[in-house]
Parts: sequence; C-alpha cells; structure tokens
Amino acid sequence: MKIFDFKLDPITGEEYYEVNVGGRQLLNSHILNKGPSFTREERVEFDLMGCLPWGIEDLQGQVDRALEMYRRKDEDLERYIFLMELQNRNATVFYRLLLDNLVEMIPIVYTPTVGQACMQMSHIQRRARGIYIHPDNLAAIDRIFGNISLPDVRLIVVTDGERILGLGDLGADGMGISIGKVCLYVAAGCLHPAVCMPMCIDVGTNNERLLNDPLYLGWRHPRLQGDAYYDFIEQFVVAVRRNFPSALLQWEDFAKHHAFDLLARYRERILSFNDDIQGTGATGLAALMTAARIKGVAMKDMRYAIVGMGEAGSGISDNIRAAMVGEGLSDAEARRRIFPMDKQGLLLDDDPTLEPQQRPYALPRAVIEGWTLDNPSRVELMDVLRNAKPNVLIGVTARPGLFDDAVLAQMAANDPRPVIMPLSNPTSKVECVPEAVSKATQGRFLMATGSPFAPVEAADGLQGIAQCNNLFIFPGVGLGAIISGSPKVTDAMFAAGANALSSMVTPEQKAQGYLLPKMENIREASAQVAMAVAREARDSGLGRRLDDSAIERIVRHAQWNPRFYPYRKPFCATR
Repeated sequence: MKIFDFKLDPITGEEYYEVNVGGRQLLNSHILNKGPSFTREERVEFDLMGCLPWGIEDLQGQVDRALEMYRRKDEDLERYIFLMELQNRNATVFYRLLLDNLVEMIPIVYTPTVGQACMQMSHIQRRARGIYIHPDNLAAIDRIFGNISLPDVRLIVVTDGERILGLGDLGADGMGISIGKVCLYVAAGCLHPAVCMPMCIDVGTNNERLLNDPLYLGWRHPRLQGDAYYDFIEQFVVAVRRNFPSALLQWEDFAKHHAFDLLARYRERILSFNDDIQGTGATGLAALMTAARIKGVAMKDMRYAIVGMGEAGSGISDNIRAAMVGEGLSDAEARRRIFPMDKQGLLLDDDPTLEPQQRPYALPRAVIEGWTLDNPSRVELMDVLRNAKPNVLIGVTARPGLFDDAVLAQMAANDPRPVIMPLSNPTSKVECVPEAVSKATQGRFLMATGSPFAPVEAADGLQGIAQCNNLFIFPGVGLGAIISGSPKVTDAMFAAGANALSSMVTPEQKAQGYLLPKMENIREASAQVAMAVAREARDSGLGRRLDDSAIERIVRHAQWNPRFYPYRKPFCATR
C-alpha cells in the first residue's frame, strides 16, 4: 500500500502530503516521520497523542541536536552508522543535516568511508534499507515491487556487489553503495527521497571471507555465472519496466566482465546508464577540459597515458577521444594520442589477451618502433612516459603508490605543468598523493583525485586539489534525463553535462588550480548539468520540446529542499 501521496491544494496552492497511516506506523516511516515537529493538530488527527514528548520543535532544532550527537563520534565509521540510523528514522532531518554540512559529511556517507562500511556491512547493519532481489525471491519480484510504499519510484540505483569501489566482491554488503548513491542523488541532484530506491541484485559472492562469516546476511552461494546470471538480470529489468515505467535505472559497481555487456544490452531498451563507465568518463572529461583551458591548449594538443583500462579507464578514454574528434581530429588521430595501459603494460593490438573494451584503444605495434625499452617483451609505464612523453597521467588501478617519485619526476620532465589524476578510491587505493606530486614537480602541476584531499603548497602558494567525484555528474544527468522525458541516456548527454560542469569553474578557482567546482557548489553544479542534459535531449529529438527558460524553471522546481510538509488524511477517511 502506498502510505502517502504528493498533493496540491487546488484553492490555496499549498503543497501537502495525503497520508494514509497514523500512530506508530507513521513514526516508523523514515520519509513521513517529523518527530517533535508534528503540530498539535497533527498529533490528534494522526493518533500520535502520547507517542511524543510535550514539546514541539522546528526542523532546525532537530538538526542542531543531530549535529551535536554526530560530532561526539570519534571515528568515521561510527559517524557513518549514526547518519544511517538518522536516515532510517527521519529522512528530512538527515538530508537537512547533510546539506548544511555537505563538505564535512559527503566523505562519510560516500567515499572514502562508505568503502569501510561496505567491508563490514553485515556486522554494522541495524535496519535493512532498499530492496534485495536474489534467486530465492526472484519469482515474487512483482509482489516485492508492488509492496514498495513510496508513491512514485523514478530512480533506481542497483548493484550486484561484485566490484565495490576498489575493494572487489562484497556480495550483498555492496548495498551500501546503492544507499550511498541515493543519498547523493537527494543531496546533490535534489531529487525527493520518496522517488528514489536503492536495490541489490544478490546473486551470491565468490568472496570466501563472506561465505565463511557467520554474520554475513547475503545469499550464501557462489555467484551465478553465464546464462543463469543474464537470465536473472533480464527478469529484473523486465520487472522494473513493468512496475516503474518512468524510472531511470543506474547500474552501479558491476564488474567489468558484466558492466559493458549490460550497458550495451539495455541502454536502448530502458532509461539507464552506468556511472562507473559513463559518469567517471564525463567527470574526468570535465576536469581535463578545465586543465586544457588553464594551460591554454586544446584537448587535441595533449597526450594521455591512462593506466587501468577497465570500466573507468575505458569511459574516460571514450570521452577524451570524442572531445578530440569534436576539435577536428580524425578518430584514428585521436586514438594515437591515448596511451592505454593495463596489467600487461601498454595495450597493443596484436595482444590476444585484450578485453573487449580495450581493443578500440590498443595501439599498433608500429607505434613503439624506435622506442627505448627496459624490457623488449613488455612496455611498462616508465617506457611510455619516456618515449611518448604524455602531458596527462590518469590512474584508475586501485594500486596505491603506483605513481612513485620516478613516475612523477618523468611527468615533470615531459611538461612544465603536467596533469596528474590518480582517481582510484577509497583513499587507501590512490595511486599517489598531492604532496608527492608537488615535490616531484617543484610545485608546478594540475591535479584531480578520486577521494578528497586538502590543498597543498605549490610553486605559487597553496594549490587546490579538485575531487574528480562522479557526484558532480551523475545526479545532474539523472535529474536531466528524468525531467526531459527522454527514453534513453546518450553519450552526448554526458558530454553536454561535462562541458557545463567545466564551465562552472571560476577564474579565481582556475588560478588556484581547481579543475572542477568546489563541493560547496554541488547543488548548482547538478542543476547546470541537468539543464545541459535536458537541452541536449531536446535538441537530439529525444526530450520534451521546451525552451531554455522552461527547462531551467522545471529543473529549479524539481530540486527538493528538505522541509516538513503539512499532512492531511484522505478525504474519504475524514467524512
């Protein structure tokens, strides 16, 4: 049963909730609970008399109390647990607290702390959130979806838990990622929490630690593989379309051997995208666009070494290539400026071990003719840096310290102000830290990282470190795609969002070395990205035919601001 619905009074224009429950059931709803902010009239109308203390308190009072309790916690994991418990009790207070302290709390509800939480999820979980679909309940999926009490699900973030951040297979404990991404959709993209649903496709785990852990709560079997896996996904997607025909589906933290196939299989059938491929690629592109502007060059004038050609690396490569083609290079010329590397070293087109997403970027062996190599049978990172002399070095490997002093010194020799982007997260997996980059380059560099880092001393004073977080892209893309009415999310929409994001970086921020806006501006960034996506959807014939001013008006109106709404009972219940 839907426990409430959004309503608009036709006479007064007042927005209110039509609420179908009362008493303890109302207090137990994280979306509807107002705690001590229920009015005297609501306490009578909804059978709350005696359920709450006498005092009535506004939203700010509840936020102040929550912040005081939050700051008593000594460890990040304890802060995470506190915030998740608050979200389970009162979503409005949670999101108001999060928005008022965004820079402080984003690293807690998402990277890097969410990785630590997912590693221990079965041990710290108090109340299950979201929807879990596994082989033992798949046959009842329509009933499960039908029991969701929210009025209108428009966004679903789903993971199968096989590649959580840089931590690997965490099975059902990967649900923390879906929950975290929904938090970001609400905090940054400003979607109403009642239209968002985290989900986990629990098809087992190959993680022996979890299978042997008596407290692990997931489906205790090895992962489904092959046709059994894809048949499961197909049933899931068909059920999503049947039950939530207007919803956007975001694929999150799927392993690369499934992620590319699922994206290709469903991107034309359902409004969907893969944040690890497309979102990371677009955020990286935005940072590189800004770097090119700071350096006074075009994207096509730079050369790119990309280490780690899985989902993120391939997505970044796709965006770089498209940008260079947009600047006038042929596709072949653009590919020759990208030097892709993975576990086998530089990817060459005669390598039989290449994965499907790597083949488009593997270089002809003729490219390395005349190169001086440390080992003729394998082209290592230092070989690429010395011979190809890239200006840009990007890491998405989850190999901490990979970009050592020798690597960074070579990048400094290649370019008077190299662009270094160690994007792996959480922080424990980062390829290098800003202090090492500043030291190796004598303080002359541009940098973006996957996890947050404080500014560091550089040649011209304190330099900012942009956090190349997908948070700058995916909430806006999701919001823009939903409000545009587009049946699909295209690469051009991500490119439009990236350009809008880069354009937000102010001259003052560029002077400080920032490649992306500051986290304090995340809501405006999401709005600008959403508007760019909706315009691209319109111009490509996929979205609603709205002029720019109408698109901006709809985006601004769609952005939810946490507050308590007045409640009314259904008319028939009050007669």
